[in-house]
Amino acid sequence: ALRQLVGPLEDHWYDNPSGQPVFEGLPVSHYRSVVDFGCGCGRLARQLLQQSPRPDSYLGLDLHAGMIAWCERHLATAATGFSFRHHDVHNPAFNPESTNRWLPLPVKDGSVTLVLAWSVFTHLVEAQARFYLGECARSLAEDGVLLSTWFLFDKADFPMMQDFQNAVFINDIDPSNAVLFDRRWVLRTLREAGLTAFRILPPKTRGFQWQV
Repeated sequence: ALRQLVGPLEDHWYDNPSGQPVFEGLPVSHYRSVVDFGCGCGRLARQLLQQSPRPDSYLGLDLHAGMIAWCERHLATAATGFSFRHHDVHNPAFNPESTNRWLPLPVKDGSVTLVLAWSVFTHLVEAQARFYLGECARSLAEDGVLLSTWFLFDKADFPMMQDFQNAVFINDIDPSNAVLFDRRWVLRTLREAGLTAFRILPPKTRGFQWQV
């Protein structure tokens, strides 16, 4: 039931039977201290639990309290150093009672070697995205890495958009349903936050998520 809320249902999206590093090309040293921002019901956490070696520390954050409770019961007990915390930010579908637009990530400055933000920035409005890029930059160690996904478009194709308009929505009732960001805005905002884009991968199917 929880998988239906986050997307893929099949087991192969949640398991890592080979025990290999979850992300291709990422040195093992970057898995020391992981923050999984938007962990959902533990899709990446399960894969990291099966990875050899496991992260020394893993913190999963999500605004869906039910998913966090499930992960605490079933995943946090499987390994030392794995924990989950409710990120109590408003979302019309998953956390409607909260009044918080954003909250700091609950980690010390420069303490994290890997921040995962899979299907997170695809659901944030512009001000939230700017805030959380700053939080990722604050949290990361000097050699730390942010792996994130985005829906991207080229604002140059829409000359009616003004300088302060950098995102478009597909749902007028719940803008967080899916948010598309101008590519140049994302790169500029990364730089302003103190981050450097070192790899940008287009989606295998046009219109899906880019990896940044």
